[in-house]
Amino acid sequence: MDIQTMSKDELCMVLDWAAAEGWNPGLHDADSFYAADPDGYLLARVDGVPAASIFAVRYGARFGFIGGYIALPPFRGQGHGMAVWQAGMARLAGRTVGLDGVPAQQGNYAKSGFVLAHRNVRYEGRGRGMSGDSGGPGTHGAHGGVVPLAAIGADEVVRYDQPFFADDRGRFIRHWITQPGSVALGIAAAGRLAGYAVLRPCRSGYKVGPLFADTPAQAHALFDALLAHAPAGSPVYLDVPEPNREALALARSYGMQPCFETARMYTGAAPALDLARTYGITTFELG
Repeated sequence: MDIQTMSKDELCMVLDWAAAEGWNPGLHDADSFYAADPDGYLLARVDGVPAASIFAVRYGARFGFIGGYIALPPFRGQGHGMAVWQAGMARLAGRTVGLDGVPAQQGNYAKSGFVLAHRNVRYEGRGRGMSGDSGGPGTHGAHGGVVPLAAIGADEVVRYDQPFFADDRGRFIRHWITQPGSVALGIAAAGRLAGYAVLRPCRSGYKVGPLFADTPAQAHALFDALLAHAPAGSPVYLDVPEPNREALALARSYGMQPCFETARMYTGAAPALDLARTYGITTFELG
């Protein structure tokens, strides 16, 4: 077995693996992922045949995130997955490391030093389309202050994003908010950015992530505006951190139903992230 850094084409291949596992990646995630850390994607080959993968992405000087941990079915149970896991963790040695794993694997991650911080719950709803009825309670359809994120400027978005992540991810965010086919919106209050959100096309439907806002009303306004950009009846997914009760209430107020969950875990002390203003996780693969 040989473990090497992936090319961007190989990263696209692994995202196809993720789609086959039902993870529903975005159609254009690869460019943003690669921008975050081009050396952070490891591929294991057995006799030259791709067999297993892991994302071990470095952010800033202190943080890393694990994702994309897949062994193809013919290569499972032979130690190849463990080998690529160890290579990924070695690349992040000395850093606090986060991951979003399925709850059934919590015990295995705990053996590598990961501690549960909180659950994330994926909710599924439906797009409304531009002609749809905004419906719902009070703040729905109230899009005052919502503007295209391009009107804000990337520097301001990167600054606003900082309390929501454990280290610098400016390169990633600059690509994420300009993905082809995506809709990125911001909301202004008192002359400054007070929230932003991105809707991106996925293998099935659309995902909203991140969804950050200073107040519940602003989160509703952003989410409602994005639903109007998703074709009527198309699946729309929002990954909600369970500790944010207002975020759970937002999802439920649109009739969204839980369909999946992950365990956010960290090695060492969990970063002090602003979960109270986090209404939607950016991505389970990269944090």
